[in-house]
Amino acid sequence: MKVSTGTSQGCPSLRSLSIKVGSMLCPCSSPNKYKRLDAKLERKMAEAKRGSSGHHNFKSLDSIIMKFPQFKEGLKNIRAVFEQYDEDSNGTIDREELKKCLQKLQLHLTEEEVEDLFHSCDIDGSEGIQFNEFIVLLCLIYLLKDPSSSNTTSRLGSPQLEATFDTIIEVFFFLDKNGDGKLNKKDVVKALNEASPWEKSPSHITRTRFKEMDWDRNGKVSFREFLFAFINWVGIDTDEEMPLAGT
Repeated sequence: MKVSTGTSQGCPSLRSLSIKVGSMLCPCSSPNKYKRLDAKLERKMAEAKRGSSGHHNFKSLDSIIMKFPQFKEGLKNIRAVFEQYDEDSNGTIDREELKKCLQKLQLHLTEEEVEDLFHSCDIDGSEGIQFNEFIVLLCLIYLLKDPSSSNTTSRLGSPQLEATFDTIIEVFFFLDKNGDGKLNKKDVVKALNEASPWEKSPSHITRTRFKEMDWDRNGKVSFREFLFAFINWVGIDTDEEMPLAGT
């Protein structure tokens, strides 16, 4: 799938999703709802990038898009776990179901950590974690848990899932040019133009891509915000990926 750099306004369905979620995450209605978790993620991502070998699998946006089918296949494997713990089969996992899930997976989190994760991933405020939100939640747990004290992969029972999460983290590293654990517009512009600097993306395309990630409109993109946008780009519940640029 080739990234287009045409002059349209991008995918309407993704843009409307971004607007919808952006209003849900509006800081004016919940001032510091996500601040604590996002600060932890920012530190963790910055540390992880500093500790990486410097070798990266991705050299351009095209190289990421070529991996979309593998991302999609790897993330779909989480559905069986989701359905197992959605005990009432209503399409969401509530707090009690989530606690049972974490206990079964031997992921020992404090009550505060569980609440932070639940609120940060329940983006529509439904008091239940839907499938896409569950993917984000598991990835955040995988990232935040100390590997020396918790072998997350074996407890999740999926080396493939570990590899998928590691590769998604690499995508974030590719976009995070200054290595501070969050994305800004300058990072995204540089990443979009990295492969062909002589064929720069139109500025409105770059702005659209950034807005799709920056749901709370604060000019910065946390790893959590990036995950939600990335999963929608991959199209986990659809047959085709969403375009990353206008056509």
